[in-house]
Amino acid sequence: MSQTTPRDALVVGGGVAGLTAATFLARADLDTLVVNDGEPIVRRNAHLENVPGFPAGVNSRLFTDLLSEQANRNGAGRLTGRLTGLDVLGDDEDPLFRATVETDDGEETVEASRVVAASWSDASYLEDTGVDLRAAGSKTYVGVDDLGRTAVPGIYAAGRLTEIYHQAVVAAGDAAETAITLVHDSGTAFYNDWVAPTGYFTDRGREVPPACEEIDADERARRERESREVMREFFAGPHDEPQRTHPSLVDDELGRLDE
Repeated sequence: MSQTTPRDALVVGGGVAGLTAATFLARADLDTLVVNDGEPIVRRNAHLENVPGFPAGVNSRLFTDLLSEQANRNGAGRLTGRLTGLDVLGDDEDPLFRATVETDDGEETVEASRVVAASWSDASYLEDTGVDLRAAGSKTYVGVDDLGRTAVPGIYAAGRLTEIYHQAVVAAGDAAETAITLVHDSGTAFYNDWVAPTGYFTDRGREVPPACEEIDADERARRERESREVMREFFAGPHDEPQRTHPSLVDDELGRLDE
């Protein structure tokens, strides 16, 4: 099965960077699809530290689940599979790409106007696109400008794939900036992504900026209740997924490997 109607954005990678980018893109009302294969590296972490909002740290697998839930709630689509090729169909003024994805059910193709590569550490699907790649031992990095654009208009990269610091919060921030850059490049009105109390803008005679909204006290209370309920559900008990270790290990007496 193949997707023939082009998506606004295709995000490759379902880790911290990919899911963060997907959330920002979907909240800007861009039709966004996340393609992910396997387990994000961050889920191997025994306990994730240095993440804003979690004073005592957080289970890394739970953290990724939260990011996934956030992307889903904001409308990002998901496809499980490995992206094996990316064809450039459009031009600099009107970018268009066709991705080939290997899934358990066969091969699928997805077209998208823009692509965000966030698939640490796989960049093989970018080799024939004209993107600048730098090999460093077993790793390959993608060259980008200060805002996440690659040398090919319409292709962006975010997270560790761009050789930034190996920290979850850095990957998230980099992906957010890259996603906002894509939003601007797509012609979408300036993106604020902010919820304000009723009258914050309008009582001053100003229009509510794009991607902002004003909500009254009842709606604010409803959203706060929903937020608490969701977080209570996620933190109701220990995460049920076993701890993982590095996939290169073939024997682990602590049982941290997939069966």
